[in-house]
Amino acid sequence: MAENKILDKLEGIENRFQEISTLITDPAVIEDRKRFVRLTKEYRDLEKIIALAKKYRQAVIDSEDAKNILMHESDDELRDMASIELHDLEDRIAALEEEIKLSLIPADPEDDKNAILEIRGGTGGDEAALFAGDLFRMYSKYCESKGWQLSVTSFTEGSAGGFKEIVASVSGEGVYGILKYESGVHRVQRVPVTETQGRVHTSAATVAVLPEAEPFDVEINEGEIKWDTFRSGGAGGQNVNKVESGVRLRYNWKNPNTGITEEILIECTETRDQPKNKERALSRLRTYIYDKEHQKYIDDIASRRKTLVSTGDRSAKIRTYNFPQGRITDHRINYTIYNLSAFVNGDIQDCIDNLILAENAEKLKSAEL
Repeated sequence: MAENKILDKLEGIENRFQEISTLITDPAVIEDRKRFVRLTKEYRDLEKIIALAKKYRQAVIDSEDAKNILMHESDDELRDMASIELHDLEDRIAALEEEIKLSLIPADPEDDKNAILEIRGGTGGDEAALFAGDLFRMYSKYCESKGWQLSVTSFTEGSAGGFKEIVASVSGEGVYGILKYESGVHRVQRVPVTETQGRVHTSAATVAVLPEAEPFDVEINEGEIKWDTFRSGGAGGQNVNKVESGVRLRYNWKNPNTGITEEILIECTETRDQPKNKERALSRLRTYIYDKEHQKYIDDIASRRKTLVSTGDRSAKIRTYNFPQGRITDHRINYTIYNLSAFVNGDIQDCIDNLILAENAEKLKSAEL
């Protein structure tokens, strides 16, 4: 029975919860910051399942009591009450089972992290750069609706507008776990502003969403970083042109996968405050090294980035934005809606929700729940 499978799994989780409850009070564990942070996060995650487990076990016990009354009680009034209660309990048990099944799906450890968002124009020249700009605007509005903070780290403008490339950091609650579904090639079908004959063109832009590394995820010898400062170019007033707020870091790092030492070069001109630019450049350095050093990250994220994102080829598409028909189609889950105007203005949550549901359904099958 499904409930027996669930109870078996819950028993193991309850044992692990008790083990962690003891570990996080151990002074030796508390001194090991990395381990302590990992265990306290696991404790918080399991705490939610334990609360569900208590409700589920009680509902199962109450259900058995109601069944016993129906089997052995002769009083009609008591039997009627037990029958009503059993019906309500069966609905409650079914709902709790679904909630527990979803909570038992192994969470991606990266999901709670902030994210690095990279958008690049792909096939289509100037129109691809314009579309990349539209995608950035879409994500900016979506992040604003979620209460997330989006900060541009670097960008290269297209000759006709938009961006050949733009990189931004996004911070907030559960950012990577939501935005990760946007990684891939996005295709647009529309009449470009540069088109004089009204013909529909197809262009593409690529999106990569990467989990941002935290300071304790990687080890960096900051004493070996070489820093340069320079004046930021572009518009922005006297301060931008006269104060050396832009920073450039150089760091020699030995790639553990190849054994080759490479020089990492990162520039940041995001703010007019040099210390802030330094901190953001360091954050990008951590994320870069984290990308290279963690094998799981390389397998799960970078491989998808290589096959779906880096080529910029419109044949490796995940979603199509058809302007003449006002249609959005996500090809991974055969999701189609006709509210393109709202979608490109940041109303993308319904599509993401459907992607999460599809992924969870696959995980439930794999877990045989």
